[in-house]
Amino acid sequence: MIEIQLEPELEDRLEKLAQEAHVSKSFVAREAVLRYLEDREDYLAGISALATHRYTISQEELESRPSVED
Repeated sequence: MIEIQLEPELEDRLEKLAQEAHVSKSFVAREAVLRYLEDREDYLAGISALATHRYTISQEELESRPSVED
């Protein structure tokens, strides 16, 4: 269980969004936290991969790949 204090403007935005989506404020907040965590984890995994040079390709390999337009 978690409790957070929001500024009045942020609370109003949360309430409005929840009402428009016909869901609870808790649902919206939970989804926001979940998406933030997933994005942050992906970002950190990317930074880690770059730091260890995993999942990298050479400039030549990149240039030899077919482009999206092809």
